[in-house]
Amino acid sequence: MKLFYIITITLFPILLFAQTPNTWKKGAIIFTPELLIGKTMESNEDFPRTRLQWQSAFGIGRNHKTNPQEWAHRLKGPKTALTLIYTDLGNLDSLGVAISAMPSIEFNIFKSKRLKMHNGIGITYFTKKHHPEYNLNNKAVTTHLTWAYRMNFYYDILTSNNIDWRMGLSYSHHSNGHTKLMNQGYNSFLLGISADVKKPLQNFSIVKKEQRENFSKSMYSYYEFRAGIGQNVFSTAFNNRKDVYTISGEYGHVFNKTFKLGLGVQYRFYQHYYDYIKDRESLVQPGREFDFYVSNPWYYASNLALNIHGEIMMNHIGIDLSIGYNIHKPAYKIDWRINQGWENPPRELDEKWVLGEYSTYYHLKQKVSARLGLKYYWYGTDKSPKNNYFFGMHLNSNLGQADFSELSIGYVYSFRFR
Repeated sequence: MKLFYIITITLFPILLFAQTPNTWKKGAIIFTPELLIGKTMESNEDFPRTRLQWQSAFGIGRNHKTNPQEWAHRLKGPKTALTLIYTDLGNLDSLGVAISAMPSIEFNIFKSKRLKMHNGIGITYFTKKHHPEYNLNNKAVTTHLTWAYRMNFYYDILTSNNIDWRMGLSYSHHSNGHTKLMNQGYNSFLLGISADVKKPLQNFSIVKKEQRENFSKSMYSYYEFRAGIGQNVFSTAFNNRKDVYTISGEYGHVFNKTFKLGLGVQYRFYQHYYDYIKDRESLVQPGREFDFYVSNPWYYASNLALNIHGEIMMNHIGIDLSIGYNIHKPAYKIDWRINQGWENPPRELDEKWVLGEYSTYYHLKQKVSARLGLKYYWYGTDKSPKNNYFFGMHLNSNLGQADFSELSIGYVYSFRFR
């Protein structure tokens, strides 16, 4: 999993900056220092007391307003950046500090020239984590390295040719992607002030507006095939990481070489579920609720789902989101019964142990899944290649709660150009 996080933060920022053609002189480099203050929300009962949280951030980005590629035109010239963040969570003894690195994208919203939305996803290193003896009340994270997500809304309060002063409202979330428990995660809300310091590159060549906007509407179809491997844990009693295997197929359309929309089907196999059934653990033993699962461990450890896939394609980079509906995921019942009952369930659950009840929330989580992450395409999608290949990194969830982290590879066949 450390390799997973290292690849996330080293490969994709480079690609965000290096994916444009040599004929374009890289637009304007932007440096963004930022100071924020806010509150770390309580992650669990008896959470350590905290004072105000503060952050210091520094971003290095690029303005794509003069990028001649179609995706930059369709997205109204966004800014891409790599942001480094130092966070004092408000309790150095129990929560420590966090150091984050996030590739991000920022664009104007509501047709306003001053209001902007900023989204970033990356990794965070925490100096303090949960420990059953020395840091018992902090159940937010149990690993030093975690996923990090950040969403900001900025408003330009003073602008000029060289610097834009902004005020912002920020939400940040940290979670290890269900790779070790405890993992309640951190959620924070902050207010901040920042400055976009614009530094044009030497020999910067202006691309004429007429040239950039000479794009006609287009649409083509595609087939996509993907294979992935992820990791997660089962419960506090089964807290070692095991694999989740995925294969999927999809059909859809790409609009204006930028927006991708498709329908697909995917199959997953959970090693944790399979081993729990095959090893005749508590809830599948004779006379228990799921004893019939032992007749076919593979079948009951499998997951079949339909999904709707949306993607923003920025030449070599894709920002990916899928929403799925689980047709078949029977072992999630075991997962829910164990993890939503009494806290810290042991490996051996006797008949008196209180298990999770099948609530409305259970039925939603058992049926609805989501997948968020990034893709790197071997061939730039701005040229609409007939055959393409990609590498992906994603966080998968059950109705917003982390399920597993995943690496994947895939193939795309495009056809029926218009």
